[in-house]
Amino acid sequence: MQTRYTFGGDEHLFVECSDEMSLEAFFKSLSMANGVRASGIKGVTEICPANASFQIKFNPDIIHPDDILREVQTIEGAAEKAEPVIKTRIVEIPVFYNDPWTHETLMRFRERHQDPTGTDLEYAARINDFPSVDDFIEAHSGSPWFVSMVGFVAGLPFMYQMVERQRQIEVPKYLRPRTDTPRLTVGHGGCFGCIYSVRGAGGYQMFGITPMPIYDPTQTTSYLRDFMVFFRPGDIVKFKPIGRDEYDQAVEEVDKGTFAPPIREVRFDLREFQKDIDGTNAKLEGMLNGH
Repeated sequence: MQTRYTFGGDEHLFVECSDEMSLEAFFKSLSMANGVRASGIKGVTEICPANASFQIKFNPDIIHPDDILREVQTIEGAAEKAEPVIKTRIVEIPVFYNDPWTHETLMRFRERHQDPTGTDLEYAARINDFPSVDDFIEAHSGSPWFVSMVGFVAGLPFMYQMVERQRQIEVPKYLRPRTDTPRLTVGHGGCFGCIYSVRGAGGYQMFGITPMPIYDPTQTTSYLRDFMVFFRPGDIVKFKPIGRDEYDQAVEEVDKGTFAPPIREVRFDLREFQKDIDGTNAKLEGMLNGH
């Protein structure tokens, strides 16, 4: 679709690159948002990127709305010609699937679910045509995920599965949102995965929980001392299934300040990914494992 520009009130410009999520739409949105940031347009006070769009806050006393629109449209032209390559990082996130805490929570809210007789994992496996929950978990953790935006709740990443569209896991949200979701729940709604950074209400299906904090406003967590939010758009996530013993050990390491998530700096080229998705994913995994 053609990029859509919409003004919100007197001081916001909303830029929508696509009405459906894709890595191509994300790359265009990210490139444009970075271009606006790099251009230093006078009057721009904030840039908020999303999955396939972004919003700019500006001071209309400094720049006229028509002028900022022209500036951003010029940046769009440059972004369309830019190479779809980013320097980013891949991180391994341990996940205790089918854990007791999300299980207890989801059982309290079955009347709000499409399938009151089963669990979220059983429902997700069935509607995605997997023979078992184990097969579903293997698919969920078997390919990397791309962080397309961070927000809605502080530090919460929205993640897009890096496989062909026909292989992507899709599960609808609850019929009615829950009033409770455990902190660090690994969830899924529509085509997006997420990790709940804090405890609170939510409507995404609950698959498991990670012992790894991703948001710490006190900045006492060892790897969050520089910045309270772990994720940033463009990060690549690889889930690693763990059991209860590994989960407890990781929680203990977090408490002691010794937990260090495996992270590697990588170069991601969208064109290479589109030519060979499985090969690119295998290469990314190899880099994460030091191969």
